Amino acid sequence: MTQLKNDTFLRALLRQPTEYTPVWMMRQAGRYLPEYNQTRRRAGDFLDLCKSPDHATEVTLQPLARFPLDAAILFSDILTIPDAMGLGLYFNVGDGPKFERPLRHERDIRALAVPDPNIELGYVMAAVSQIRRALDNNVPLIGFSGSPFTLACYMVEGGSSVDFSRIKAMLYQRPELLHHILDVNARAVTAYLNAQIEAGAQAVMIFDSWGGALSDAAYAEFSLAYLQQIMDGLTRTLDGVAIPSIVYTKGGGLWLEDIAAIGCDAIGLDWAIDIGKARRRVDGRVALQGNLDPMVLFAEADIIRAEVGKVLHSYGQGSGHVFNLGHGVSQFTPPDNVAAMVAAVHELSRPYHA
Repeated sequence: MTQLKNDTFLRALLRQPTEYTPVWMMRQAGRYLPEYNQTRRRAGDFLDLCKSPDHATEVTLQPLARFPLDAAILFSDILTIPDAMGLGLYFNVGDGPKFERPLRHERDIRALAVPDPNIELGYVMAAVSQIRRALDNNVPLIGFSGSPFTLACYMVEGGSSVDFSRIKAMLYQRPELLHHILDVNARAVTAYLNAQIEAGAQAVMIFDSWGGALSDAAYAEFSLAYLQQIMDGLTRTLDGVAIPSIVYTKGGGLWLEDIAAIGCDAIGLDWAIDIGKARRRVDGRVALQGNLDPMVLFAEADIIRAEVGKVLHSYGQGSGHVFNLGHGVSQFTPPDNVAAMVAAVHELSRPYHA
């Protein structure tokens, strides 16, 4: 296997020594880039963009052409799995994702089946393979999926939600139905991520975007248990090379120790927790990814540099830190400000690795 020219990101996830702190951004291929918007218009709509390996490859590479990022992430959507299950994903402009056939009846829930990632989701695997070739071993490629609970939120609610009333009603009134959805989702996510790894993904990330909406007890039962199920079935090495895994629960600062215990290699942090305190709590068991407030990127370059410095200082000396935002980059972010952040991370982090 050809050696990566820049494997800093992978080494940081595995808590191996690095020369500097690597950096990438959640949602780094997105609407803040003019070139992305041009490609999206050519594609027709968002789903067409996701389902075309050529377009997915193009937009995955766009931020890497602008910024010296240390990793690429597959351009896709977390809702590809429920779409492949037949729920009918569509997007309304300005209204977010919707499902034509949300899970409202027990018979539909009982009929859920795990899609074959190489058939119903073959377009994703084709994109992974194509992106990996296009990267030419410059930086690693991250594959990803939504978490079982986060996928279930969209599947039951029918789209985004403010209070998650439908899925929480199911959780308390018919927990066995929700457990069935979550078990199918966990098996689907495991197969999906393993197929991405086989197709060329060199690290994988699970986005538990809505796990933080749960109570403490409910998080353990309805989110964390299924993240554990995925970790137990995940491909950890391929051809003798480690495939690191990252778990990100937005609002998950309460459960860092529990997340660290499921077997992932890294935990993604939102901006609400101090990364130095998080490091002490996980006590070297996992790497940490994060966690600059995305709104910092609307400030002047000197302020961005100062805020980057605060995150790096809080984490402190040594490896095991992947710099990222605490959530996805806003579509209104000036690209020059992203450039300022990346430059600051690469420059200011080096003394922490001396």
